[in-house]
Amino acid sequence: MSEAAIAKKQELVEIATAKLQESAAVVVVDYLGLTVLEVTELRKQLRDAGIEIKVLKNSVISRAAVAAGLEGMDDMFKGPTAVAFSTEEVVAPAKIIAEFAKTASKLEIKGGVIEGKVASKEEVEALATLPNRDGLLSMLLSVLQAPVRNVALAIKAVSEQKGEAA
Repeated sequence: MSEAAIAKKQELVEIATAKLQESAAVVVVDYLGLTVLEVTELRKQLRDAGIEIKVLKNSVISRAAVAAGLEGMDDMFKGPTAVAFSTEEVVAPAKIIAEFAKTASKLEIKGGVIEGKVASKEEVEALATLPNRDGLLSMLLSVLQAPVRNVALAIKAVSEQKGEAA
């Protein structure tokens, strides 16, 4: 192999290592059997959510995982592999890919990385069932509003009772 080819591969490994280290969540999938239209639609959905998906050689991503300190990912890098990187959202890549896999049965989640920790297929699928950041914030808001709402209802009930008594 020429020195230029080796340098190019080393550069790809460095880029993939940086992406693995910077990402809040990484999802590794097997895309074999998807049509071009399905792959295009998946890429579009991920891109719209600010998630980057790359098809990388298994040797490149495997070396990048080791360089990033993510041991135990070797089983994920067998066969055709695509990797979705999300720097901001933890739940979004798993949720989008899991939803897409319901209609595209050939798409299979292999595993991933959640906030710097290697995650199994089951852990990534469990993450997909959680609400996204906006959903969690709205839940928190409703929990914070509940006591205020209850006090307001109690005050209203007391004022209505006093109004009927007069």
